[in-house]
Amino acid sequence: MSPEIFRIVMLIAAVAVLVAVVCWPGCGFLAWRRRHKAAGRQARVQDVLKHLCKTEAGGRRPTLQSVGGVLHAGPAETAGLLETMAGDGLIEFSAGELKLTAAGRKAGMHVIRAHRLWECYLADQTGLREGEWHARAERREHRMTPTEADELSALLGNPTHDPHGDRIPSADGRLEPDEARPLAALAPGELAMLSHIEDEPETLYARLAALKLRVGMIVRMLGQADGMVRFTANGDEFALEAILANQLEIVALPESAEAAGHLAACPTGARAVVLGLARSCRGQERRRLLDLGFVAGSEVEVAMTSPSGEPTAYRVRGTLIALHREQASQVMVNPLPSLT
Repeated sequence: MSPEIFRIVMLIAAVAVLVAVVCWPGCGFLAWRRRHKAAGRQARVQDVLKHLCKTEAGGRRPTLQSVGGVLHAGPAETAGLLETMAGDGLIEFSAGELKLTAAGRKAGMHVIRAHRLWECYLADQTGLREGEWHARAERREHRMTPTEADELSALLGNPTHDPHGDRIPSADGRLEPDEARPLAALAPGELAMLSHIEDEPETLYARLAALKLRVGMIVRMLGQADGMVRFTANGDEFALEAILANQLEIVALPESAEAAGHLAACPTGARAVVLGLARSCRGQERRRLLDLGFVAGSEVEVAMTSPSGEPTAYRVRGTLIALHREQASQVMVNPLPSLT
């Protein structure tokens, strides 16, 4: 074979390989691009359905602007997607109002359920930082099938709330209403339990997470003035701007609930009975405290505090255990009478 013919044969072979890579049915570049584009479109549709389910559950009306905000898209692009979704039987327009169909509501509730179950998994079964849960669940929610969601729920013990206090829809798409109300609705001196921390937008949630505010904390309203909301949470005082305080929801508690506080609030020499661990205590931290003996019914004594105030030594089941304040605040207790 002459060099010229060899070069032609090699060129034809290279072109054939390139065409195969680009156009091969099912696994070529064009097929991958179509799948990627379809997956992106499905994720955008699911994001809209999730938004509509949340607004419906909250008694609000969705608008073209609110949907566009979810999509980060302009009015024309948003309207085009909504028109396609209406054609697919997921939404409908009734008297100028955007509403979910039964099929759209079922699909949207599945996405919400998948997201919240995955956050529970990340919180309970991994060592990932709290700030990573939401973004990872956002990606996973679009790939999880209903069967996979059911299996994950069973693995986690069928939780009813995610780590932020949001209710998890049932397998048949029902979302029970919450009795929570905004923190700012509390009157000065009123007692409540922090039941929900809104995790969107992420910038505000990150600020609240940095303050170590957790679902299950006992809060007492101190007052509101100059755009600030002042309250105590597990004995520590906070002052938040109204925009941050609006991310927090509470359920009211009777005054007698304050008798059952957290271990970090007990003075040196005090004795108490462990009621359990706070709902916000999850994953490896929860397992460690349980292994150390801080289980419901155990008696614990505040043995001594270091000169710097951290850590504090607690005697539980005959063993001295040193805990930092943040750890001890996760142990809910009922104080016992003094022996003297």
